[in-house]
Amino acid sequence: MRIFPVLVLNLVLNTLVLMPLNAQEQPPPAQPAQKPAQETPQTAAPQVRINYLNVCTPDEAEQKEMRGALDNIPQRPSFSADFEVSRGRTSLENAEPARYARLRRELSGKGNYSTAQYSLSTDAEKTTETLVLKVGEPKDLMMVALEDQVSATAVSPLAVLKTDTPVSRVKLERFGKPSLVLARCPQADQSVYEPIFRQASQLMAAYRKTLGLRSMFRSDLTWVAGRMKEKTENTTDAAKPETKAANKKDTTPAAPKKKDVKPLSTAAPPPR
Repeated sequence: MRIFPVLVLNLVLNTLVLMPLNAQEQPPPAQPAQKPAQETPQTAAPQVRINYLNVCTPDEAEQKEMRGALDNIPQRPSFSADFEVSRGRTSLENAEPARYARLRRELSGKGNYSTAQYSLSTDAEKTTETLVLKVGEPKDLMMVALEDQVSATAVSPLAVLKTDTPVSRVKLERFGKPSLVLARCPQADQSVYEPIFRQASQLMAAYRKTLGLRSMFRSDLTWVAGRMKEKTENTTDAAKPETKAANKKDTTPAAPKKKDVKPLSTAAPPPR
């Protein structure tokens, strides 16, 4: 009668002993394979794009686009009564300072261009004229810039307005595209581009007259020309130091002159 409880006790003890052994023999569950970390866009090296502009010999398609932009510029523009004039002085490292004067006027009437801005700047080497015409509602073309340069030592800024200097650089600023530039290159054959330079020079001459540069802009140009006058005087003084010293007036006071005093006569008076 007591054998059954003993068997039950042995069975329970064997079960408790074998359970941890079975648990150790079971292999651990397989870990999912880890995917290699992908390179994020932030860690990727930025792309650098370099656009080379063919400013000496643009192709036929670029020439056609330039001619179309110049054709849309009004040759006889009309302006609103409002205008803006500014002037200033700029300086760069290892370069002599330059002065500039700028005039901006708004075009009236319907057309592709909304504003015209003329600027004249001069430094020790050259005087630069720039005419910028901005498009009112830009879609492809944003602005057109016409530029010419003359020697600063040969012509004064006031004389530049009296002379129709030919344009030497035409630039088209485009939206989302590289700019189109045509510039004078002495080493290249640019006979095929002469019509573009001629048309740009005619537009520059027309806007010199219609912008009122010789009236409202004259005082500002006189201020710009003052830099050249000051530079010329400094150069002359530095080149002729002996002449400057020789022309210096002698401010030493002169000694007073002595009056001639006649000696008293010691002779006896004549008899009466």
